[in-house]
Amino acid sequence: MDLNRPSRTKLLGTITAIYDVGCFFGAIAAFSLGEMLGRKKTILLGTTIMSIGAILQIAAYGVPQMIVGRIVAGIGNGLNTATAPVWQAETSKAAWRGKLVVIEMILNIAGFSMSNWVTYGFSFAGGPVSWRMPLVLQFIFIFVLFATTPWLPESPRWLIAHGRVEEAEKIIADLEAKTVDDPWVVTESKEIQWAADFERENGMSWTDLLKGRTGVGNTCTIRRLILGAGTQAMQQLAGINVTSYYLPTVLVESVKLENSMARLLAACNSVSYLLFSLIGIPNVERWGRRKMMMYAAAGQCFCYLMITILIRYSEILEESAATKVASASIAFFFLYYVFFGIGWQGVPWLYPTEINSLAYRTKGAAAGTAMNWICNFMVVEITPIGIQSLQWRFYIIWTIFNASFVPIVYLFYPETADRTLEDIDRLFRDDPHIFVFRDKDAISEKRPLKYVEHYENERRRNSSIISTNPEAMKQRLASMSKANEEGGWGHVEKV
Repeated sequence: MDLNRPSRTKLLGTITAIYDVGCFFGAIAAFSLGEMLGRKKTILLGTTIMSIGAILQIAAYGVPQMIVGRIVAGIGNGLNTATAPVWQAETSKAAWRGKLVVIEMILNIAGFSMSNWVTYGFSFAGGPVSWRMPLVLQFIFIFVLFATTPWLPESPRWLIAHGRVEEAEKIIADLEAKTVDDPWVVTESKEIQWAADFERENGMSWTDLLKGRTGVGNTCTIRRLILGAGTQAMQQLAGINVTSYYLPTVLVESVKLENSMARLLAACNSVSYLLFSLIGIPNVERWGRRKMMMYAAAGQCFCYLMITILIRYSEILEESAATKVASASIAFFFLYYVFFGIGWQGVPWLYPTEINSLAYRTKGAAAGTAMNWICNFMVVEITPIGIQSLQWRFYIIWTIFNASFVPIVYLFYPETADRTLEDIDRLFRDDPHIFVFRDKDAISEKRPLKYVEHYENERRRNSSIISTNPEAMKQRLASMSKANEEGGWGHVEKV
């Protein structure tokens, strides 16, 4: 399957991008499967489907089988990428939630870097082994997923939403190294139960949402879905996969490097990308989601602007000067990854899991992931043709997109750092204005005082109930156990 000839540019783009179509449908499937099966079983199902897709690709001897294999593998990956961030967010403390999802995405970059070096190494091998062997190596990570996922705890929020309160409280207690009757565990459980009850009474079905109904309670469901999916769309429209998928092609076509040097620089760039992404771990909570997205978008805009200018002038100068000018653009490709790795690699995957309500968290994350993959498909499909047809003008598109993200985030996106998921539910029940930049509580990087006071009052109240009447606590636990056996929520006794 020789796809490197200029006449096959469109086919190369389609085969590369068709994987994203599979990911899109996998994310759509997570809408229902994720809520029905739970987080663990959905991950295991997605990994199984990925295995089948990988085998089809490894054994491919023609374009049709390769396309089918990439679609099947994409469906499995779509299920996993729509579920893993939700599972991570729902089992994390507020102070660690952002860091852990960023670490998850950094491990993604580590895999990306590894794949670049594997591809570079096997590019010197001849024949089918140059592309079959890199596909075989993905089974190392598939085996790791199969070996570890069954031992991990299910999301306590998913368990509570499905009436399994006692099991959820045991997991909350284990995650926090506390006992089940600890005031902190009781308060956390009640907060989640309250949010689940509110959503159950006031949440809307997909049919109602599409018909424009809003319900009796104010949950701002559509707005929250749009905000979450919007971060994923912006991540792809920032132009990351112009270079992630095609950096060697970009360096060969636009900068006029040799193929071997282009692949080596792409591999080196992936290491730089990985290292600078580590900056996001300690700062995702300190700087907040808004600032990370705005500052990174501004930096990315600058990088694409310089790339556009340098490649434009390399096309009108004499050959010796043109080579030097075009080569200068390489520095801005590297710098672009620095800004993206810090601000836009992790936050768009984290934000939909935070901004959406409990009832729509799986659906919201799935919608965001589906948006990511369909935009990814668009970018990957048009990039080879765009570089070939538009040349330097192609990079103007991404310059403009990145410039637009700064005011969009500033005007419309509330801060989610240093807040519990239930704090965010309260923010939207208070019906904040669509332009959030004037609301200090909505954009503060620190948890607003009113949420802190509410939580402390609830914790003290639960603590006093337990200390003055421990028998009531025992009765409550027994009542929850009975309710779980009967399968109903209505039997759960309220403290």
